[in-house]
Order: sequence, then C-alpha cells, then structure tokens
Amino acid sequence: MSLNQLQEDVDAWVQSIGVRYFSELTNLGILVEEVGEVARIMTRRYGDQSFKDAEKNDLGDELADVLFVLTCIANQTGVDLTDAMRRNLEKKTLRDKDRHKNNPKLHPA
Repeated sequence: MSLNQLQEDVDAWVQSIGVRYFSELTNLGILVEEVGEVARIMTRRYGDQSFKDAEKNDLGDELADVLFVLTCIANQTGVDLTDAMRRNLEKKTLRDKDRHKNNPKLHPA
C-alpha cells in the first residue's frame, strides 16, 4: 500500500465508519497515547521490565495505531505524506550523507 492509498483508505474509513475526524488537538492527544503504548511494549520487550499477565503486547498493532492517527492528522491538515516523506528523505540525505559513515560508534571496533 502506498502512502497515498493509505491516506485515501483512512479518509474513507473515517467518513464512513468514524463519522468525522476528531479535532486536530484530540488527534494529537490520541497520537501521544498510542506512542506511549508503543513505548510500553518496547521497554518491556527490549528493556528491563517484564510484561504483566495478559498485558497487550502486539507491537505491530500499536505501530499501526500510531500510523493511523498520524495519517488522520495529515489528512485533516492537508499534508501529502508521499510528498512530505520524499522531501524529508532528501533533507536527511543531504544532511547526513557522510555523517553516519564517519560515526565510529556505528562501526564495529
């Protein structure tokens, strides 16, 4: 699925199932909540904490929740994610073309 298709599919879902978009500020709050759920799973799976009994730990589902809300915010604020990602990758490429290659922390000793 392309980013463009994702934006169209999310918009169709919101218009038919979700009735309308939540306000931008509400969606920002929801995004922060969803990122927190990703953080909870990551800290338990890769950090020092353990999962509680019957605790939800589907990282893919939580990442999809983040992507869904992020896409809602893009849709309601007029951001074309395909264009934004293309420009962002170009920016990172120009800025970091030698930075990571020259970082001794990223190369085995």
